[in-house]
Amino acid sequence: LSVYENLISGVAGSVSKEAVDEIYGLFPVLFEMRKRKGGNLSGGQQQQLAIGRALMTNPSVLLLDEPTEGIQPSIIKDISRSLREIRDLRKLTIVVSEQVLSFVLDTCDNIMVIDKGHLVREDRRADVNADQIKAMLAV
Repeated sequence: LSVYENLISGVAGSVSKEAVDEIYGLFPVLFEMRKRKGGNLSGGQQQQLAIGRALMTNPSVLLLDEPTEGIQPSIIKDISRSLREIRDLRKLTIVVSEQVLSFVLDTCDNIMVIDKGHLVREDRRADVNADQIKAMLAV
């Protein structure tokens, strides 16, 4: 499927041009690649496509599992910027499971550290001690 076909494939009923244009506005690279096959995109572009496809369904909550895995740093910054914009525009709750602390601090309002299924730390972003969190994430 092309990028465009991927975006509209999960939507029931008709798809508005405005909805697709909103995704292209959030992720401009998807507009540039709209005719390209989704499988031929880079890892970062595929991640943006996956997020865009999820947003096409107008969710009330967006769950992302390690969205930075295997993605180059410049694309990580783009994804973070887009997620903040999505959160602010749509008033959407975004839950991120992530190990890259810089991404979490740049993207999330609240940070929770879970170890072996137990919540061991919870802070608002403004109150986070990054060094303590890094130590908790160290393997």
